[in-house]
Parts: sequence; C-alpha cells; structure tokens
Amino acid sequence: MDDIGSLEVRWIRGFTNKSIEFVDNETVCYTCGINICFLNLETKKLNVLQSPGRGVGTLTANGNNGTFAFSEEKLSPSIFVYTFPELQLKNELKGAAQLDYTSLTLSTGGPYLGCCSSLPDHTITVWNWENAEPICTQPHAGQDVTSLVFDPRNWLKLCALGSTSLTVWSIEKSASCHVLKPRVIELPTTDGVFVERLVRTSHTVSDTLPYFSLEMPPSAISGLKGDKAERIVTKLCTKARLTPCAICWTPTSKLFVGCVEGFLLLVDPESLSVAVIFNPATSDAIRELRQSNFRGLTLARNGLIAVGKEGVVHCLEFKVTQINITQTWKLEEPVTTVMYSPDYETVLFTTNTGQIYVLNSSRSDEIVKLPDVLSGNFVAAVLSHTDKNICVSVMDSGALQLWSADGVCLGSLSLQAEVTSLACCPVAQYAAVGTASGNVLFVDLNRQQQPRLVHRVHLYHTPVDQLVFDQEGHYLLTGASDSYIYVLDARPSKTFSVIGYTVVPGPVLSLSTQCIRDSKQVKVLACTGQELTVLSLPTRELSGPDCVDRHGCLSTLVLKVSRYEVPHPLESCVLGLSEIFAYCQKRKSLQRFELPQDTDGLSSEQAVQLKPEQEVRGHPLGPASLSLSPHQSWLASVGRDGLLLLRDTASMERHIELQCHSCRLGGVRSVTFSADSQTLLTAGFKDGSLVCTDLRIKGTDAGKVNEARSRSMNRFLKTIFNTENPVLIDLPEWGQGTVKPEESEASGGADTVDVTEQDESYNSLLSAPPSHPTWLESRREAVIKEDNEQYSETKKSMRKAIKELRDDIQEMMRENENLTDIERLEQHEFNLDVEEQKRLEATVEQEVARVRNEIEMEILAKRYVSDVLRRECCDSKMVKGKAVKAFYSEQQVKNYPLKERTDKELEDLHRVQNMRKIEMAACTVSLTGPQQSGLQQSSNTTPVKEAEQGKEGHDAESAAIMGSCSAQLGCSNPYIYDQFCLQTPEQRINQIVLLQDVIYRIKTAFNADFEAAYQQKEQELNRGKDGDRQIREIMLELDMSEELREPGLTISEQPEGLPAVDDSEIKAEKYLTPEQKEKEEERKNLEEQTLLAAKGDNVRDRALDDMMDGVREVRKKDILKMEIPPPEFVLIKPDNEWSEEEKKVCKEYEKKTKDLSEEKEKYKKSMETEMKKLQESKQDATKRFDETLTKLFEKKVKCEMAIYQEELKITYLVYSVLVEDEMRNRELELKLKLEQKLAYKEEIKEEVKRCEEELELSQESYDSAVAEDKVLDKEFRKEFSDVRSPAIDRLYKLFKCRPRVQKMGTQADNNSNLFKEQPLCGSLAPDELVKMLTAMDELDALENAPEGMKIEIWERFCLVRRTKVENEQKVKVKALTLAEMQALLQKRTDEDSAAQQEIKDLSDGLESLHGEKNRFLTDIMVQVLLKQGQVEVSTTDLTADYTDSALFDRSVVEKPNTTIRNMGKQKIASMVKCKDFRKGIIQLQWEHRKMGMQIEDLNTKARDIQMLRLSEDQKNYLKETDRDRHVIKQVAILEKNIAFQEKAHLKSVGQRIKIIEQLNKQAAQKAEKNTTVEQQLPDMTVTVAERTHIYEATASEDNQAAKTEERYQEILHRKNLEDLARAQEDEMAFLWAEVERLRMKNFPSIDQLKYN
Repeated sequence: MDDIGSLEVRWIRGFTNKSIEFVDNETVCYTCGINICFLNLETKKLNVLQSPGRGVGTLTANGNNGTFAFSEEKLSPSIFVYTFPELQLKNELKGAAQLDYTSLTLSTGGPYLGCCSSLPDHTITVWNWENAEPICTQPHAGQDVTSLVFDPRNWLKLCALGSTSLTVWSIEKSASCHVLKPRVIELPTTDGVFVERLVRTSHTVSDTLPYFSLEMPPSAISGLKGDKAERIVTKLCTKARLTPCAICWTPTSKLFVGCVEGFLLLVDPESLSVAVIFNPATSDAIRELRQSNFRGLTLARNGLIAVGKEGVVHCLEFKVTQINITQTWKLEEPVTTVMYSPDYETVLFTTNTGQIYVLNSSRSDEIVKLPDVLSGNFVAAVLSHTDKNICVSVMDSGALQLWSADGVCLGSLSLQAEVTSLACCPVAQYAAVGTASGNVLFVDLNRQQQPRLVHRVHLYHTPVDQLVFDQEGHYLLTGASDSYIYVLDARPSKTFSVIGYTVVPGPVLSLSTQCIRDSKQVKVLACTGQELTVLSLPTRELSGPDCVDRHGCLSTLVLKVSRYEVPHPLESCVLGLSEIFAYCQKRKSLQRFELPQDTDGLSSEQAVQLKPEQEVRGHPLGPASLSLSPHQSWLASVGRDGLLLLRDTASMERHIELQCHSCRLGGVRSVTFSADSQTLLTAGFKDGSLVCTDLRIKGTDAGKVNEARSRSMNRFLKTIFNTENPVLIDLPEWGQGTVKPEESEASGGADTVDVTEQDESYNSLLSAPPSHPTWLESRREAVIKEDNEQYSETKKSMRKAIKELRDDIQEMMRENENLTDIERLEQHEFNLDVEEQKRLEATVEQEVARVRNEIEMEILAKRYVSDVLRRECCDSKMVKGKAVKAFYSEQQVKNYPLKERTDKELEDLHRVQNMRKIEMAACTVSLTGPQQSGLQQSSNTTPVKEAEQGKEGHDAESAAIMGSCSAQLGCSNPYIYDQFCLQTPEQRINQIVLLQDVIYRIKTAFNADFEAAYQQKEQELNRGKDGDRQIREIMLELDMSEELREPGLTISEQPEGLPAVDDSEIKAEKYLTPEQKEKEEERKNLEEQTLLAAKGDNVRDRALDDMMDGVREVRKKDILKMEIPPPEFVLIKPDNEWSEEEKKVCKEYEKKTKDLSEEKEKYKKSMETEMKKLQESKQDATKRFDETLTKLFEKKVKCEMAIYQEELKITYLVYSVLVEDEMRNRELELKLKLEQKLAYKEEIKEEVKRCEEELELSQESYDSAVAEDKVLDKEFRKEFSDVRSPAIDRLYKLFKCRPRVQKMGTQADNNSNLFKEQPLCGSLAPDELVKMLTAMDELDALENAPEGMKIEIWERFCLVRRTKVENEQKVKVKALTLAEMQALLQKRTDEDSAAQQEIKDLSDGLESLHGEKNRFLTDIMVQVLLKQGQVEVSTTDLTADYTDSALFDRSVVEKPNTTIRNMGKQKIASMVKCKDFRKGIIQLQWEHRKMGMQIEDLNTKARDIQMLRLSEDQKNYLKETDRDRHVIKQVAILEKNIAFQEKAHLKSVGQRIKIIEQLNKQAAQKAEKNTTVEQQLPDMTVTVAERTHIYEATASEDNQAAKTEERYQEILHRKNLEDLARAQEDEMAFLWAEVERLRMKNFPSIDQLKYN
C-alpha cells in the first residue's frame, strides 16, 4: 500500500441485539460490526473500540470491577480482556477452541473468566486472566450450553445454562490444582411434577404380568453401553422436562430459573433441590403472571424483575411461599432481556427489535427510550449532497434514519416496507427509496426530526435494485432484474413524474451516471454482466411524442444507445468522463476500460469490444461494489471481505485500505462519497453497523483543485436548490389529499369501454396486470382504452367482414364436400394464411410432444412402481394369494400365500434335523442299559420318548402337552423338542426353526386342499356354462324370457387379472400411432372382403330357403313353428252356406289342428322337463360344492388355530432368547461399570494419598508459621529492652492494634451491592495483604506515636509491627489453604466411600443377576392346550389372570361332572316322558276339534249347492257341444275387426302427418320470434339484474332477520334432538347392562354339561 494518505473512522453506529452488558454504573457495551460500542446512559456519549483481532464474537462484561472480555471471529480464536474506561488490553487468552466460543463470563470475586467453546470439543474452561493461565478445564461438557454465569458471592460456583439442561459446576481447589465437578439439576416435568431420576437397577420382577419373568433396564434391552448409552436411554425413558431459558443468582447462592413453559423455579445447588415458585397451570396462579415466559430475570433490591409477554415487565416480591407483584411496566415492544446496573440504580430493557429502554427509579418512574439505537441490518446509507451535516440510512425493516456529522440520530421514519436501495437528490433535500415490492418512495428531509413521505410511484413487480441521480439532479434512474430502466424527473416541481423507459439486454446489476455540462448530456452506464450499455440523454426537458412514444418508451431521437462487450462478466461498474471502472468477480480484479470516442457510425444493436486498459488485484472475497468520488479522483471499492479500498483513478496500483466491517458476517454492502469527496459512508451486510470514515490525503495541491471544482459545482446546484426545495416543502404528505399518478393518468384517458368490443389481443393485455398495476401497465391500459374508443367502429366493421368471409369459406367447404373427386379441393387449399397455420401446427406439435413426453415419463414411473409391487407382492410368491367363494352365500376361503423357502432356511432346517437325529440316537444308546430302565419307563419328557412317538407318527402324544393341535392335522415334525427340556438358547433357536417348518407344512397341506376345491369350482363353472347354453336354447324355443343366474370367478378368485386392464374399462379414446392405424385399416378391409364374399349369390342355399325353410328335413324341435292354414271358404262363407264337401274338409282341418296342438303340448312338456332337470342338476352340483367349501372353511379354522398356537410358542421362545440376551447385556454392563468403578476407586485412592501428603506438608508449614508468629510475640519485649516498662506496655498495645479493613470494606459494599462479601480464600490473600499494608501506613504515621517516644524507636517499632502483620497474614493464608486442603481431602474421602459403596452395590447386583439368570433358565415357560370347559378361571377382563391358578388332572374334575351329568340325564328322561304324555292328550283334543270343523264345512257346502243360481251365458256354455266351431267363428269376427281397425289407423296416420306439417310451420315462425327475442335478451337481462339488485338491497334486512330466526330454530331443534338422543343412549346402555346381568345370572346353562 502506497503512503498516499489514511482513512480514519469518525463514528460508528448500529446495534445487533446480540449481547449488551453494563461495564460500569452508567455505561453499557455492545457489539457493532467488528467494534465494541460504549454508550453512556447519562450523557448519551458513544465511544468505540475496534477489535484487535478479526471481528467480535461473544462479549461479556463485569461492571463491578470495570472489565470486559470478548472473543474474535476466526479459527482458533483468542479472548481479549480489557479494562474500562482506560480501554487497556490486560491480556490475550489463547485457548484450545478451534472454531468459536458460545459463552463468556467474568467473575466479580477475582480475575477469573469462564468460557465455553463450540464444536468440536465443547470445552468449559476457567481462566486467570491476569496471568493468562487456565485454572481448570473440562472437555465435552458444554454441548448445549448457551450461557455461563459465576456466582457473585463465590467464584468457585459456575452455572451453565443449556438449551434443555441446567448444571452447576463447582471448582474444587487446593494449593496446587483446581478441579471442575458437575452437579446436574433435575428439573420438573412440563406439568410441574417432580420425577425421580431413572434408577438403573440390575433387574426388577413384574407384578402385573408374572409370566414375563424379568424386567431389564433400557440399556440392557438396547444393548448400549457406556455414558452415551445412559444419556440416550435417559432421554428416551423420561418424560419431557421444563426448558430453562433464564437464570439469576440470589444473595444466598441460590438460583432463580425461568422456563419457557412459564414456570419460575428456585434451585439450591448445594442440595440439588428444586422448588416451584410459580406454576401457571394451578388454579390459584396470578393471572398477570400466566402470560409471562420468564425469558429475562434480574435481581432487584426489593425482589425479582421478570420479563413477561407483549412488553410487560413485573417486579416480584417473595414472602415465604407467596408471590406479590409490587410494580409493573408496560413497554411498546416485547422485552427479551432485562438487567440492573452494578449499583442497582438503573434498569435496562432490550426488546426483540433491538430497542433499548432505561429506567432510573431513584430519579423518575418514567421509562426512557434511546432512539439512537436500533437493531437490524443497514441496506444502504448515503451522504446528503445538499446538506453536508447529515447522512441518510435505511434498514431492512424499513426504518429510515437521519444522522448528523457527529453520528447523532436526528430523526427517523418507518416506511412499513422492505427496502432495497437508496439515493439522495443533489438539487433538493429529499431521498428516493426503492422497495422490494417495486415502489420508489420520495421522502422529504427538510424537517430533520420528522421526515415525511411525499410521493410514491410503482414501477416494478420485482425489487428496485438500483437508484441513481445524475450529478446535476436532472434525472432519477432506476433498475431492476426485469431489464427495464425508468427515467424520472428528479425535480419536485415536476412531481417526480416518470419520463419514460428503455430496455437493456439482461438484468441490471449496476447503474452509474456522468453529467457532462459542456455537451449538455447525461450519460448512463448500465451493467448487465458481460455487456455494457451506455445511454445518452439530453439535459433539456423531455416531453412530447418526439421524445417518448405513447407507451412510455424513450425515442431514439433523444436517447442515444451504445453497446459494449467485455471479455469477462462484471459485477459492478462506474462511469468516468471517458473511462469505465469495473470489478470482475471471475478474475477477482479491478479493471479500467477506455471508451472509444468515435461511435457515431455504429447502430444501437452493434456492440463494440472493450479490453481492459489496466487491471489490478481486487478483493479476495467478492462480489464487490464500486463508487466514484464526485471529483472523479478516487475510486472506492468494498467487498465481502469487509475491506474498504480507496484508489487513485490516475494510478490504480496505489490504494488505501481499512477493515471497517466483519468478513464473517457478509462484509460491506454499500459505500458512498460525500459531496466534497472527503468522507465515506459504508454499510455492513449482516453485522448491523454503519461506519463513517474521513479521508486524510497527504499533499495540498490536489485538495485545492478538488475544492475549487467542488465550489463551482455547489454554486451551480445552489441556484437549482433555491428553486426546487421550496416546492418540495410545500408538497403534502403522501396519503393526505394526494392523487396517485397511476390513478390520475388512468383517469385522464377515455371512459370505460365494453370489453366485448375490444380485440382479443387487447383482452389478454387487460387481464394480465395484477390488482396493483405498475406505471407502464397503467400507461398501456390507457393507450388501449384510447385506441378502443378511436377505432371501435373500424374494429366492428372488420369483425363483420371477417365473419362474412368465414361464412363464405365454410359454405365453399361444404359445397366442396359434395363435388366429385376430380373437382374436390384439398382441405389445406382453403387456408388463407398457410404460414400462420404451419406456425400454429408447429406450436401444437411441440405442446403435444411435451405432454406426450410427460405422460410417457409418468407411465414409465407407474410401470416401475407396478413392477416393484408385482415383484415384491406377486412374483416373489411361490403360491399366490387367492380365494374361493361359495355359490349361494358370501362365504369365501382364502389360501396361504407362500414364498419359496430360501437356501439359508433350508440349510438351517437340515442342520437342525440332522442335529436332532444325532441327539435322539445318542439318547437312545445312553438309555439302553439296565440302570436306566426305570427312568425309561417313568419319564415322559426324555428324547427316547420323543423318538418313539416320532416313529408312531405322534398319534398318542397329548395335544395339551404339545401346546398345539398341529399333530391332529398330520403336519407335525418328529424332531420337535419337548417343551420341558428347552434350557439352552441353542435349543430354543432350533425349536423356532422346527416350529416354522411345522407352520410351513400346515400351510402347504391346506393349500393342496384349497387347490382341489378351486379346480372343482372351475369344473362346476364349465359344466354350468354347458347347462346354461342348453337351457337358453330350450327357453328360446319355448319363447321364455326368464333371466338365468350365471356365477363366475371374482377378482379375489382370479387375482392375476387385477393388474390387467380391459379395453372396456378405458373410457377415453384409444390413441393409435400411424403404424397401428394402417394395420387397423388393413384388418377392416379384409373383414369387409370376407363379408362380401360370404354374401355372394349362392343358388343352392337360396333354393333351400325358399322350398324348405333352409332345412332338408323337418326336425322335431321345429314343430312349434308349424301352422296349418285354414281353408279359404271358412274365412269367406258363413257356416250355414257350407257344402258337404266343405264341411268334410273343415272337419279334416279341425282334426289336423287338434293333432298339431297335442303334439306341440307334448313337446313343450318334454322341453320343460328337460330344462328343470338341467337346473336341478346345476343346483345340486353347486350346493355340493358349497358343502365342500364349508368343510374347507372348517379346516381353515383349525389350521389357523394351529398356526396361531405355533406362532405363540415361537413368540415365547423368541422372548426367552431376548431376555437371556438382555441378561447377558446387563451382565456385561455391570461388569464394565464395576471395572470403571474399580479404576475410579484406584484414582480416588491415589488422589487421597496425594492430598494427605500435601495436607501433611501444609500442616507442617502452618505449624512452623504459627511458631514463628509466637516467637515474634515473645521476642517483642526483648527487642525493646532499652525502653522503659510503661512505654513498653503502650507499645505492646499498639503492637496488637490492627486496622479493620474487611469490616470497612463490607460496610461500603453493602450500600451498593446486594451480595455479601465473598468468603476469603487463599487465592485472594495477596489482595488482602496489600490492603492491610496500605491501612498500616495510617497507623505508622508519626502522630499515632506515644508522647515522648523517640523517632528511632517508633520507626523500629513500625518495622517490627509490619513484620508481625505480614507474618499474621502469612499464617492466615496458610490456615485458609490448610482448610481448603482439608475440605478437599474430606470430599475425596467421601467420594472414596461412595465409590466403595457403589462397587459393593454393583457386586451385589451382579450376584443377584446370576441367581435370577439361573432361575430363569430352569423355570421354563411352557404352553398348555386346554379345552374351554377345562378352564375354571374368571375371565371378566380381556386376559385371564392365572396368578392364583393351579393345574389339575382332568379326572379330578370329570368324576363329579360325570355324576352330575348322569343325574341330569335321568331328570331329563323323566321330563321327556311327562312331555310325551302331555303331547298325546293335546293331539287327541286337536283331532276332535278338527272333525267338528269338517262337519260344519260339509254342511255349508251342501247348503251352497242347493242355493246355486246360473246365468244364461253359463247355461248356454254348458249346453254347447261343438265348442271348436264356436271358437273359429269368434276368430273370424275378430280378424274382420282387425282389418277395419288397420284401415282406420292408416287414415288417422295421414291426418297426423298433416298436423305435423302445420306444427313445423308454426315452429319456424316461433323460431323467428325467438331470434328477435334473443336479440332483445341482453337489454332485458340488464334491466332484470338492476331490479334484482334494487329488490335485494331493500329486502336484505328482512331476509337477514328471517334467516337469523330460522337458523335459531334449527339450532334449538338440533339441541333438543341431541338431548333426546343422549337420553335414549343412556337408557339403551342401562338396558344392555340389565340384559347382560340377567344373561350372566342364568349362566352357565345345562348344555355345557353335555360337553365331553
């Protein structure tokens, strides 16, 4: 860096709300970027200390001794300790932290500092910052620590507040070492209940489920070991605890703890006891405190100050167990922290927005707000060009602030918007602010205390990224990511009107202007990445159509555009007089480009290639932002590294550098120059700081030239300022009588035009803008409205002409369809615009291709899922799952889906079976001797018995002993172990394998029966289909329309058809490819040819049809179709005119007709008989199948029962194996703990031995010191033997006199500090000695000498007394050290005793576990299969309780049951005899009554026959003999009637046709009338709608009242129904209970006695 000048920080502002601490009674400190700010609450004066390292991490302070400490932000950070107000570095602590520190704290009682590091070690360290030495360290102890706080009364206690835990660390010290010992505080659960810590006993026995044997701790169940396992198990097995969020030490060394759930606790670290002071869930809780979350606590003189919600702070007073609120403060914002000053005079509040409030209750009860301090990140900051004494800044929260030259906040304004950019006008006292919503806000800054918003314009739908004024204030230019650059008139007299816009190729990354007064031009540089655009605007007023078109786009007559391309993309650019300065992120360099002078011959579309004339190294962390000074001499650049680089534009290698912001928090966001180029203002990215820097340049020549140039510019701008600023002051505040420009411009256009009269393209434009249109959208909308009004008639005529042309073309196309193939035109020849059609077709094809691709990908994904499901659920099954359903019921039986057994399973099965064969053979050989004969005969559980039973097929084995009925199904395994000899885990595992094989056999056997039933159903369905076909043929012959029942296979019976999709299931039209279409057309043509060939002229078939109805002989089934035609004379002549021959012919015709009828009846009866036989056969077959399926279902039930029994046995075996594994894990855990405790015991033993040795040495040192002190006391008179006796006595009294240093200090401290004096310890002894010697100076003064005492003797006396005092202090220090060592030794001895006791407990637990393990292995759980009548245990609960049950032989119960059953049979036999005799009597009585009724019926019938009367018709019918002739006569009459009715029907049809023609004419007339009415319909609809709105407006109140009353009645009715339903439900419940009681009263029944 060249020595050309320097940058000096003038002031720094900002507040991050990260941490704030009192550093003395009146001053607080907080971090601001890479600096620490010190704010005096009385004088509001602010001092700044820049971090000597890289940034500021964690900050802490101690106001009692005026020290503060902070960590830096870098790898392997250091901790710096300073004193206040000297701001002197006391020491730099270089610890072992690798990344950062999460918390720091300073002790009040000494030079001690506590810190907690972050990842990866989480180490808690206590330092002595005076000598920069760590006292003690505890790694991996602060994983979730958020805050560390020393006990103000005792620095040996350190509280660590975690996110979910609370730990108090005690520092145990001796002469040479310090040790950190944790004491974890067990907090209550979230409901305020205290639960005991999880007791990790060796085992417990369950009382509720005794057959589940032992209960192991979670660590043994999980198999985890060590401390980490204990932490995990503790979290999983305990209820949710309260979450601490704030702590506060009390004067009695206790802790107030505030919890997120609203609890307030009092913790005693010594006894680890926790008391709930306030529980918000109790009924007697204070209502005001229920809303408190206690996130902030601090101790006051008269109680405790606690933070509540919504800005409420309470002062609490505690009286025994009662809490009283003595005072309450209400703030504007929610409070996050509260703290008292060291003298307890001032209380400080900070809110969630970073606002600071101060209350000094001794002076006033009013809470004072500090307006200078706001929390948040600065978005931008600029120095005002019109007033050198102020600068403007905006924050991301929307707060705009004005600052003086000294950094004092003059005023602020909340814009209520997210701010993105800022610029200050050089010709008026206002600022332009860009927002994220695309608005540009104009803020008047003339009233510095109260800035006001005077105008707003909406330009973008995206954030306004760039705002820039030209140097003379002609224009305001804006840029955003949508490539639009708007030019606004910067003068308030023009109301900041938008002049126009232009578009650049790409998002605008930066904007820069350069005003050239000589040529009266303003040049604008827009950077869009790798392309630069230079716009030239005249300084004259731009108005009229020559400058801006109707849509607002700037004309090429006034806007000159030059385009340039650079080799690499640029991030930021600034424009000089004839050069461009840019920053390239890719090369991390600053570049300078020379602009070509002669570009008039190039068009605006041609780009000129630029190459950097000069390139220097830039910021190591980008991207960077550039700013050019007003006099063009300095180029400032800032980047993410936090550096401010200032370069001379003439020689860019020379630069000045300043670290002004933190690179870890994003570096610098923006930089601006003042009007005189002597001051720079930078805003941090995320560090919340604003830095004002002064530029000090060596040499005066350049400064004078720049100053002269600045004065010339100021005189020019002053004239414009005097004209424009009064106009700005007179502008009203926005929202008070201000008309929005969008509304004014929109209202200035034409009236509203009906949308239906506009062009379709304009309709899309009107519907595009959202509810808040931008200036450009409003302008376009106004133009569209104007065009619509101007060209409405032309559009109507064009639409009409187009419609007529469309109709003509369509008519031509219809005519074209009727022409011949030669004259017919192709479809595309009617297209008027072929190119547009091709374009539309191409667009459609692209969209179709895109949609087809999406559909294909979706189909591919679904196919993949289908394949996975099929592979997992179907293909992997050796036996697929399916069902068989009954024909006449909903009963169905499913098979067992089976996977093929893997090689590993088969290998395990063969291994176990071979092992069992060897075991059984070995047991058989070992038990063949005579000495084992008795055992062989008596034992029922030996392997020999199992072998014999296996050979016999397990027929004689009891199902009860086996525990399952699988042997009854013939699916048992001969190698299964006996339940009573399963003692080792290997045997149980082998038994599990064998039982799984039994289950597999059961399922396989059942599947075989199922498959047989399935095939039987298929056969029955095939037979049924044949029978149904025959039945349909018979029904067709008999002309019957009865519906047949056709059973089939369902989806559950054919699951393989479920994934398949039939064409009938697809409703959409099937898409065919061109190849498929060709194949389909070929198939249709082939079918048509085959059909035509079949329809050819076949003479033989036609002759057969004509002569014999298509058959060669008359079949019997065709008899029903035969009819004998009657003779012609029968239809023509009456009966009396027939001749004899005709009568003879008629008799033959009647005989033939009669014979044919008899044949038809016989054939019908035979067909009906055959159909009934087929139906009965089908029904019988289906019923037999249903019976077979019922038997299969019963077998399925038995198989399910056997499978569940085997699975239950497997479950028991698996559980026993797991329990044994848990016992093994528990045994290993106890052994590991025992080893750890033994090692710990050895360490404690060595430490006790070391402490005893140190204590012995210290005791000797103390005894020698005491002896020396006594010697000094004794030698006093010898020392002054030359003095007379009275004088010696006075000197001896003075020799014993001591100053009261400690008491005086205590009285002085009690006036300002709530905490008592700390107990004196060995480490504080040097300070006490210094205080004592300082106080001795007063006693050694000559005026305190006795009268007449010589000076030499007094001086000698003072030396002796000082020696005595020093020796006494030495004795006191050694006594304190000795006491500390004795206390440490006692603690170590207690720990040794506790370790010994824990070792004893672990040994006892291990021994007890061994006993329980042996008992568990011998006390085997077996499954006994009992029938229902053999269980005499009450089953009132879901699971029977067998705790007090006993197992007896069934004969004990069956003998009395047999006696009872026999007596019951005798009683029933006698009851049956009585019943039969009674039945005979009743039967005789019934027969007698029946005969009497029959007599009465016969008498009634005889009487009716005698009284019967017949009509004449009935008599004639009875007299008629030739009934067939009578019937024929009636038929002839009916046929004549039919012929007449047909003639009448034809006549009626003709009349109806004439009527239809008349109705069609009337319909045409009505259609014409309807057309006329439809034309009038829109006007009538509007009229009806208006009248409807009027009616609804008048009748809304009545309707609302009626609806309200109706709704009320509905609610009332519903409530009554609910009450009635509830009452009926209670009554039904009572009745059901009574029914159940009566049923149980009559239970058991006698039927149970029949069960054997």
